[in-house]
Amino acid sequence: MRNLIEAYRKTFGTEVAALLGFLLMVLVVFSLTAPRFLSGANFGSMAFQLPELGLLTLAMLAPIISGGLNLAIIYTANMAGLTLAWVLLQFGGIDAGPGAFVLGVAAALAVGAAAGAIMGLVIAYIGAHPILVSLAMMIFLRGLGEFLTRGGDISGFPTYLAPIGHGSVLGVPVPMLIFLAAALVWHVLLGRTRHGFSVYMIGSNIRASEYSGIHTKRTLTLIYTLSGMLCAVAGILMLTRFNSVRVGHGEALLLITVLACFLGGVDPFGGFGKVAPVVLALMILQVLSSGLNLLGANQHLSTAVWGLFLICVMVLRWVGARLTQMQKRKGE
Repeated sequence: MRNLIEAYRKTFGTEVAALLGFLLMVLVVFSLTAPRFLSGANFGSMAFQLPELGLLTLAMLAPIISGGLNLAIIYTANMAGLTLAWVLLQFGGIDAGPGAFVLGVAAALAVGAAAGAIMGLVIAYIGAHPILVSLAMMIFLRGLGEFLTRGGDISGFPTYLAPIGHGSVLGVPVPMLIFLAAALVWHVLLGRTRHGFSVYMIGSNIRASEYSGIHTKRTLTLIYTLSGMLCAVAGILMLTRFNSVRVGHGEALLLITVLACFLGGVDPFGGFGKVAPVVLALMILQVLSSGLNLLGANQHLSTAVWGLFLICVMVLRWVGARLTQMQKRKGE
């Protein structure tokens, strides 16, 4: 039994049980206070809204675990979406065939990977701080996007893209399936591969990692490259959901991705964090937002509740740590 518990903690982290309990409590509260909360339409709406934020949060996760940050996730996603839009327009826009879409997706992924790789190379080989590097990349991508689009929207895409953003498979929205697949890949990548081990080691102590033989520069470059590619997936999904692309779409989601990571137990200083708790934290945030919306609350109130929730979580973790220390002292 003890081995099973240890395996569970190693796979999902110690945060999962607490987050599941809180998620259940929130579901019960809103089911009693909002009559339409338990409707299929509401859960379907949440399932369509969550993946966009979820993909961007996963793109933020690995950089934070490594002790860094990627502030350029939103504009990397927007630039990837613009790349796909440009390719589709070159092949006829609404009349573009599936081949053009495949080519556009490949180009969008390449743009996302390139943006991430540039950040990773500068961070790894020049030693610049991740916040400054990603902030510079964010400003560059935003300015470039505004220049290319002149601040307007780009629309007019093939109708066969609609099922990707609005379709369902066996009742599960396609965007949610994409997000769950990405979360599973991220879980395996961070928890079951040498790269994932290196990410945690770098986040814990980059100097010790270098002395232990880990190629820290290569790992850092790969971290931000993969983060950029996942941003590109988010950008592609945005295009299919809204049938348009605009620079700056989703700007408000940047800080929410950081919030979701910290709620999921990711150490803000790096070295610790799991995918499963972060996914649960995203679900909690989405449930809170949808429940408050059904109660007629203003969207700004939802944002305030998210911030208050984070403060409460930090206080509870501090109290829990103090109690644990006291118990250890008594045991000694």
